[in-house]
Amino acid sequence: MSQEQTLTHLNNAGEAHMVDVGQKAITERSATAVAHVVMQPATLHMISHGHHKKGDVFAVARIAGIQAAKQTSQLIPLCHPLMLTKIAVDLTTEATHNRVRIEATCQLAGKTGVEMEALTAASIAALTLYDMCKAVDKTMVIEGTTLLAKSGGRSGDWTRDDGIT
Repeated sequence: MSQEQTLTHLNNAGEAHMVDVGQKAITERSATAVAHVVMQPATLHMISHGHHKKGDVFAVARIAGIQAAKQTSQLIPLCHPLMLTKIAVDLTTEATHNRVRIEATCQLAGKTGVEMEALTAASIAALTLYDMCKAVDKTMVIEGTTLLAKSGGRSGDWTRDDGIT
């Protein structure tokens, strides 16, 4: 099989299938993704100071992101189930932009990358934050969900260099 065929989700008959990673080497792999939730300044102040009636919004969003990363193969068709060794979901306020920045990093020693797990963690953490705050701020926007960096594997290391952070 050529490299082009092994890196596709289509088999020789043009049907969707899970890529066979059986012959790939086990390497340390990591990926970091980011998402932002833009909101009203009052909403940002409320959640950053722990004044939301629903409790610690950041803690709930962090746990949701971690759980989502662990379940990525059940959410995204054709993703491999992975034994992640580290999942970190960090939420920080950016008052100058009226937003919360969510950064998710996933790591493992394995045969396939963890980009989808990091993106899923950031996305679900953002959706959870949105869900918990939608009653007090209907203008929120989830934006900028993107991969920031990946390392390991045959394609090597990659870091976004277009200014998106």
